Amino acid sequence: MRILALLAISLFACTRVPAQPTFAPGEDPAPAGSEWVAVPELSDDFDGPTVDTGKWQIEPIGNDWAWIGRAPGLFQAENVSIRDGKLSVEVGVLPEARVIDGKTFTHYGGIVRSLQPAHVGYYAEAKMKANRTEMSSTFWLMSKYDCERKLELDVQECVGVVSPLAKEWAREWDHVMHSNFIHRTTECNPEPVQSQNSVKTPTQNADRFYVYGVWWKSPRELRFYLDGKYVYSIEPTVDHDREAWLHMAIETYDWNPIPPDGGVIKDAPIEDRRTEYEWIRVWELDGEAPTSDGK
Repeated sequence: MRILALLAISLFACTRVPAQPTFAPGEDPAPAGSEWVAVPELSDDFDGPTVDTGKWQIEPIGNDWAWIGRAPGLFQAENVSIRDGKLSVEVGVLPEARVIDGKTFTHYGGIVRSLQPAHVGYYAEAKMKANRTEMSSTFWLMSKYDCERKLELDVQECVGVVSPLAKEWAREWDHVMHSNFIHRTTECNPEPVQSQNSVKTPTQNADRFYVYGVWWKSPRELRFYLDGKYVYSIEPTVDHDREAWLHMAIETYDWNPIPPDGGVIKDAPIEDRRTEYEWIRVWELDGEAPTSDGK
């Protein structure tokens, strides 16, 4: 009986051990003697029947957020769901155009935001498959309004199909891992400052799930990983020491516009009009709260 009891305790303990980040062999950057510990309030395997609204906000407006999408793409909560154990954000054409605050919206997408923020020192990754349309698929972090430093950290930003009207520099954005650090425009910072980097993916982003990750190592060092392999770093132009919320936004871009004839999205089957996230996972080293200098 004692052996069975110990075995039961052992099995129970095993179920409580979180998965580790998706690092390829030899790629784990954790310092010697440290280990990654899951941050449960920012991690989700999407194995429930509905979106966990204790972790995620799917309404575009609320909790100090007010962005409803970049016209002509409107964010709608009804387009966000859990399907087959994945977070799914559907895109498509609105039944009729809507004018909101003087802007015309003809298409729909969605946005998902974490209710709790991430901090310096965290490692965050998403296993994501892009939709196969002109609209985006993304995974990023954003601080709330701060006049001195409103900061955006894009881990991954791509499109499913390159529009024939796309800007020349965006011609390969359907098979790319592209990341940004942006010191956003505010009254205190009239000109945005952007640092970016990218790498070509083996296939189109809509062909399969990729794991996109970032280690927010310090306020001045961001390390990015594709399928667990280090690909590049970005050095922020200012200290990135503001807490930031996870975002998954499926939107339209003026640099990859939907053509006047309706483009691919008009007739795409439903399975091609979904961006899917198999999981979002976040860790910290040793479970200790990071300091402002990232140590």
